[in-house]
Amino acid sequence: MQITMKGNPIVLLGKKVEVGDPAPHFTVVGQDISEVKCHQFMGKKRLISVVPSIDTGVCEQQTRRFNEEASKIADAVILTISMDLPFAQARWCGAAGIDKIQVLSDHRDASFGNAYGVLIEGLRLLTRAIFVIDANDKVTYVEYVPEVTDHPDYEKALEALKSV
Repeated sequence: MQITMKGNPIVLLGKKVEVGDPAPHFTVVGQDISEVKCHQFMGKKRLISVVPSIDTGVCEQQTRRFNEEASKIADAVILTISMDLPFAQARWCGAAGIDKIQVLSDHRDASFGNAYGVLIEGLRLLTRAIFVIDANDKVTYVEYVPEVTDHPDYEKALEALKSV
């Protein structure tokens, strides 16, 4: 599948994740600058919402939508991951009232971007994508949004999370 940004083709680095794959390992940074490792979420079903920059229109709407839905889904963790600096994420989340999901930064070494095949070559941004992972650490849903500036399929992603 070809991914575009404003109609222009982009190249993604890393290995594309497929349904049925074991969830790739990654280390990201929390808003308090602490290291957050994927194994911290083992045993829980989770939705990972990937956005290029939290402080832009579609990314903001995507993050707000999953924050609103988070309390409606039992035993699930929702993560939003971007390359934004943790300080900028904390400022934005505080102003936007984002308090039901974890917003994490991949800025340090692009561990998540490379592991999930979402790092945009040459831009140091992540492409828009959604991943659902079950409690056994298996990928059960994947959406690489074909046009980075478009919204993901929220309903399909949420249904995938609820059905795990």
